[in-house]
Amino acid sequence: MEKYTAVVLAGAPNEGALKEVAGDRYEALIEVAGRPMISYVIGTLRRSPHIGRIGVVGPVEELSKAVGDTVDWLEPSGQALIDNIFRGLERAARDSVAQKGHKILLVTSDIPLLSTEALDDFFQRCQARGGRDVYYPVVPREANEAKYPGVHRTYVRTKEGTFTGGNLVLVAPEALGKIRTLLAAAVNLRKKPWQLSRLLGLRFTLKLLFHRLSVQDVEAWLPRALGITGAAIISPYPEVGIDVDKPSDLALVRQVFAER
Repeated sequence: MEKYTAVVLAGAPNEGALKEVAGDRYEALIEVAGRPMISYVIGTLRRSPHIGRIGVVGPVEELSKAVGDTVDWLEPSGQALIDNIFRGLERAARDSVAQKGHKILLVTSDIPLLSTEALDDFFQRCQARGGRDVYYPVVPREANEAKYPGVHRTYVRTKEGTFTGGNLVLVAPEALGKIRTLLAAAVNLRKKPWQLSRLLGLRFTLKLLFHRLSVQDVEAWLPRALGITGAAIISPYPEVGIDVDKPSDLALVRQVFAER
């Protein structure tokens, strides 16, 4: 079984809406059931047979107290998410285990509901679509609302259905390096699907407007326009996408852990 290096992105300062309900300096350190959110993500990664080494990009001093020796390395964070993505990829690439061609899992630190079942299902579906540069999970709206009624997510309607994006991605680092500028723009617009679609061009925007855009359209566009290949992985597990970035999200995950 191929084992992947996982890079946890944990550099986001707690300066948004969550600051109203949690006083921690960084979002990764906000507590859920007595533990920082990041510890749940790392625990899930450690239990997955698909994961080898684990690194974290974020405030080293603060995180070292929270994660201890549960990770293999810590890398200082930069000014923006895109900086942290490439800091993590570059550090992982220097790792002797991460040889050329080795794919890396990027995962945010704010998805404490992530389970080993959801993660392993994602890897199995990726392997079934083998040979791509980028694998990104999308979750059907029906799956989200069936398991977590009332959860607020950003959705995009396609020909196949209505989906929300996940908060992890399996990537070939050299492929992302080719599209760093476009990726930076996409990251900034990740919560604004209409503006994001403009990056793909007028044809895609019109297809999205009239609900005629398909997942296959996007997959076919990537090699033609960017020279990389990708696959959208339809996941039945909402946990890959429920991130904690507003008070209602934090209330939801705290309730889930309380019920457990």
